[in-house]
Amino acid sequence: MGLLGTVVAYSEEVYPLVKLKLAADRIRRQIPAEPHWAFSYSMLQKVSRSFALVIQQLGPQLRNAPPFHVPKFYSINMVCVFYLVLRALDTVEDDTSIPSDIKVPILQNFYRHIYDREWHFSCGTKDYKVLMDKLHLVSIAFLELDRSYQKAIEDITKRMGAGMAKFICKEVETTDDYDEYCHYVAGLVGLGLSKLFHASGSEELAPDNLSNSMGLFLQKTNIIRDYLEDINEIPKSRMFWPRQIWSKYANKLEDFKYVENSTKAVQCLNDLVTNALIHAEDCLQYMSALKDLSIFRFAAIPQIMAIGTLALCYNNVEVFRGVVKMRRGLTAKVIDQTYSMSDVYGAFYEFSSMLKSKIDNSDPNASLTHKRVDAIQKACISSGLLNKRSLHVSGSKFHYVTLLTMVVFLLVAMLIPFLLHK
Repeated sequence: MGLLGTVVAYSEEVYPLVKLKLAADRIRRQIPAEPHWAFSYSMLQKVSRSFALVIQQLGPQLRNAPPFHVPKFYSINMVCVFYLVLRALDTVEDDTSIPSDIKVPILQNFYRHIYDREWHFSCGTKDYKVLMDKLHLVSIAFLELDRSYQKAIEDITKRMGAGMAKFICKEVETTDDYDEYCHYVAGLVGLGLSKLFHASGSEELAPDNLSNSMGLFLQKTNIIRDYLEDINEIPKSRMFWPRQIWSKYANKLEDFKYVENSTKAVQCLNDLVTNALIHAEDCLQYMSALKDLSIFRFAAIPQIMAIGTLALCYNNVEVFRGVVKMRRGLTAKVIDQTYSMSDVYGAFYEFSSMLKSKIDNSDPNASLTHKRVDAIQKACISSGLLNKRSLHVSGSKFHYVTLLTMVVFLLVAMLIPFLLHK
């Protein structure tokens, strides 16, 4: 489908897409002058553009968390520092060229290194290498956070580094291993964010099991979606699909890459998606307890993206051929229109319906998949909020007036950067 065809087919996504572009441009212009703040802001946008946008949903008590002597204009996003520290830790883990005897001690001691204004370690590629080479600048930003935030970030970094080190020397064999690994690399992020939200005075402290599920739902989605990228990793692949699941369908995990194994590959994929869906109800419960709108949006947007990505990946052989992800326009629409639990329930219901429509009853896990999708939909229906939502992910009726309005906004968006440079 060409650009014009896409605009016509998804006209309701054009306006949110334009707003998202304007927001991204605005973020790029908000780079502070001090070197460590400037580096942290710009690096966040380079290593995760989507997270840089989502993080803007947070209120000032979480965005601006430096000590009193740092001007507010130059304040760094506390969650941004948290993300960059963990992104750096993840870069060490992901670099398969680092020998284990060097990598493991770095992972185990990373929580100490973030207090060192001079420590850095060269690894990773492209923007991730820049992050690691200049990590001392992130440390300077970290050291300007309130002590309560520092301790929360240190605790999660310590536990995550230890967990990553454990799995450097251990394969993901069982589904229990799978859950444990995902807990270390993502569940702990959920726990850490819940602690930060609580420390800010904005939220009650969420139960650990719900915080953990928030992380596991996102991480399992990423692991499923990134099969091809991970299996083709240079100099060697590092996979996290549990042997207990994939060994039911192939002798070697890389066999799924080949066309002749497509049927078994998709069955394994569906098995893993079904496994991930078990966390969805916990995620709905966690989000329904949030009080602060900015924190709610920060938490809800990635979860909607996750259920949407799982719906796209399910029963989709393209996971083994290339990249499967949501349209940018739909992503923009989710960011623009997610403001309440009715929007979340609506999105989860619609995406789970999309997934349900793709279930082949001959699939080995069809019955269990139906059961888990039905549980998600029951939770959404029982909320009584489905008819109150403003977000509709399946689209709406096309109107030419709407399209004309969108085109005008698009032209304005294109002209603004030009006029700003005049």
